Amino acid sequence: MDSKRPKEVKFITALFPVATLLVLLLVGLLVVPKVFKIAPLPLELLFILAATVAMIQLKRLGYSWESIMESVVGKISKAMPTLLILLAIGIIIGSWIVCGTIPMLVNYGIQMIHPDYIYVISFLVPVVFSTVTGTSWGSVGTIGVVLMGVAISMEAHLPIVAAAIIGGAFFGDKLSPLSDTTNVAALATEIKVYEHIKSMMYTTIPSALIAILIFFMAAWWYPVGSANTETELIQITLSQTAQGFNFSILLLIPPLIVLIGSVKKFPTLPVMMISAFSAIILAFIYQDYSVEVVLRSMFYGFTTESMGFEVHESVANLYNRGGMYAFKEPVLVSVLVFVFVGTIEKIDAMKIIVKRLFGFVKSSGALVRSVLLSTGITNAMTSNQYATSFIVGDAFKHKFDELGLKRSVLSRSLEDTGTMIESLVPWHQSAIYMSATLGVAVADYWYWQVFSLANIVIAFSFATFGVALFRKS
Repeated sequence: MDSKRPKEVKFITALFPVATLLVLLLVGLLVVPKVFKIAPLPLELLFILAATVAMIQLKRLGYSWESIMESVVGKISKAMPTLLILLAIGIIIGSWIVCGTIPMLVNYGIQMIHPDYIYVISFLVPVVFSTVTGTSWGSVGTIGVVLMGVAISMEAHLPIVAAAIIGGAFFGDKLSPLSDTTNVAALATEIKVYEHIKSMMYTTIPSALIAILIFFMAAWWYPVGSANTETELIQITLSQTAQGFNFSILLLIPPLIVLIGSVKKFPTLPVMMISAFSAIILAFIYQDYSVEVVLRSMFYGFTTESMGFEVHESVANLYNRGGMYAFKEPVLVSVLVFVFVGTIEKIDAMKIIVKRLFGFVKSSGALVRSVLLSTGITNAMTSNQYATSFIVGDAFKHKFDELGLKRSVLSRSLEDTGTMIESLVPWHQSAIYMSATLGVAVADYWYWQVFSLANIVIAFSFATFGVALFRKS
């Protein structure tokens, strides 16, 4: 029994564990690497420490260990379906590679490159690749590197190409049902992932269309200096991909299953497993890999060593990925986040904080703008969208319920500024990775990163003018 617990929790009591977490995140993710020049502290460790502090506080307030654990377990149990989806994403990526689906899309995507359309193609190819793989980093580090090699050989304007690649990569990272940040945003706001994706389309699709138009026009402003598309890197990628995989139109079946499931709003996990199962069957039919290789690709990821010949580093980077264990980090982080969230929910900490700080917010537009600003600032400070989604999502979801707004508007807002600012903030780990991988400084490409910039402007405009602010019926 919690006989000693306070009847009313004070604001300072509710603020303490949340402030502790924010301090830990700032120190561990920003101060430690910048000041001490070492790797950021593991996010898992930071949430364990924050949860420990919160539990000690609750014990001192009179809450029993059993009641705290009941709250934590209840929170994790609600998240379990999404955690299983994250593991299924890894299985899908591994199976789609070993069956030849992703290699076939890469192969034909590279062949689409034409010097007159290098900028718009540099956006569209990563859009496809990131949508079928759900990763922005993976898209930039693989197909993005190939596209930059082509751009260099053509003497194209490299900041535009880099911005196009990054924008296309973030399109899939935002809209793909295979994206970890997409699933985490839905998980943080306790809605279905397809409901989240449908809401994001209202801001993401217009942003993509604007980006396509700008990159199409960029060919007039900065015409390429050469029409050489026969670069060594492209030829190696094409020849070794064709040597390692057999192609067929039927290899489009696995992504079509996911697409149909998304449109029809079928349950996510069964759709993903059916897609993976179809990919396994296709792998046995069309590819020359053993049963062991196919099954290992599902759980540990595909490895180019299975191709039977020595591959180029760029080809290895393209296809050495996937597998259920590849998503162990976001799953573990999510579990530990819910240990912390389940603990502080015992005292309704986030409800009390939001009521005190944002109690003056009475309109839907002001509420959405508050979320957009909070998300952008939190991600810029922590360099982590996982933490941002959980912190801001948990803080505002009850306020959205109070004003009658659907939580899909909240989940969309978490990504409209959170995910979208990552490549624009110079100290963010995503921006550092993009810049180092593509060889173009953030200061040179950010104003050409039309997709993210347009998305942020559209998100604030929609909030101000009341567009796509869906209400509960």
